[in-house]
Amino acid sequence: MSLRDALSSAVKFLTAARVPSPRMNAELLLRFTLDVDRAYLYAHSERELTADEQTRYDEALAKRARGVPAQYITGHQEFWGMDFIVNPAVLIPRPETEHVIETVLRLINGGRSSPGKRIVDVGTGSGCIALALAKELPKAEIHATDISPAALEVARANAARHQLDNRIHFHETDLLERLEPASFDFVVSNPPYVGKSEQDQVQLEVRKFEPRNAVFAGPTGLEVIERLIPQAQSALRPGGWLIMEISGTIAEGVKRQLAQWDAVQISNDLQGTPRVASARKHK
Repeated sequence: MSLRDALSSAVKFLTAARVPSPRMNAELLLRFTLDVDRAYLYAHSERELTADEQTRYDEALAKRARGVPAQYITGHQEFWGMDFIVNPAVLIPRPETEHVIETVLRLINGGRSSPGKRIVDVGTGSGCIALALAKELPKAEIHATDISPAALEVARANAARHQLDNRIHFHETDLLERLEPASFDFVVSNPPYVGKSEQDQVQLEVRKFEPRNAVFAGPTGLEVIERLIPQAQSALRPGGWLIMEISGTIAEGVKRQLAQWDAVQISNDLQGTPRVASARKHK
């Protein structure tokens, strides 16, 4: 079968399986199968797939049709212009999380904080936040925590791939436990913030395939954040910043939890949804 016919057949198959963006997914998985770029598919549309390539493509399509995220099939996801290894041990990095990076950089580059800072990424997962900050802030000392050894293995692999492993200190711990008190200028996190009552509103493939403890916090969605805020209060130096990704559902609850902090702000993402909470510890 030619590349053109294989792609056409795959689009029909994924459409019938109700996979979102079937053409994009069909192209992505064919590029992954052949290890080529998009231009190659169209420049060599008459090229015949080998039997082995067809088998591997069919297997990838079958996984996607079952709801397996394309990123777990290919093992990769882009974030902040960097390519990250991902697997089912970690949450797939999402564009919305880039607003967390932007918030940290705005506070530093806006002159309210010097670039040579100690920053800790809590619940690092793939390491996307920690690595993006290490890339942008060469003078900063970056730490990253996760309770999952499997997630830390992925994060360390990503740090090594981007030659940032000598810049990041990894800690296997629950949130900020056992880290030195009053020693950080920024506590940054994309914590679990979805409530169990919201499960039906979460995409099926997220519910089925992404790590539940990285998505769901408990009944209300605030449970992990309620533990993180006092730990951040302890871990931060006076005047230090806490930056967290949140959702619109919990925005008011987060504000209440941060009532004793200074400069509390909730920033929206590009869709107008509350996405980042920032607050400063008393000086």
